[in-house]
Amino acid sequence: MRLLLRFFQSAFIILLIACAVERAEAGSNESLSPKEASSMSAAQKAVIVDVREDSEWNEQHIPGAIHIPLGQLNERLAELKQYKDSPVITQCRSGGRSLQAVDVLTSAGFSNVYNMEGGIMAWDKAGLKTQ
Repeated sequence: MRLLLRFFQSAFIILLIACAVERAEAGSNESLSPKEASSMSAAQKAVIVDVREDSEWNEQHIPGAIHIPLGQLNERLAELKQYKDSPVITQCRSGGRSLQAVDVLTSAGFSNVYNMEGGIMAWDKAGLKTQ
């Protein structure tokens, strides 16, 4: 009985590790600071996807960002398919919706997705440029 219990404990631990590795390889639990996101975007090493609503986008947004509100993301995935194997940085107002967007994109097969910590509020606080 003890041997069987140890077997199941070991199998469970291996399963947990495998899930963590898979999630890490997908970039789905990675976060970037606004300065890191800015550098990657400026060097054209990543695209920023702003998932805020139209009114928020119209008020201010990050130059070069792609605007797709979170509620439309599933229906508009085709607009991002060229970035499926490239770094994609999701961004919102404070970081909550962009975390949801990370899950949507990784579930759709995007392989390198990051969340920008603190959203556009942190971007502003870091003194980075908006339009």
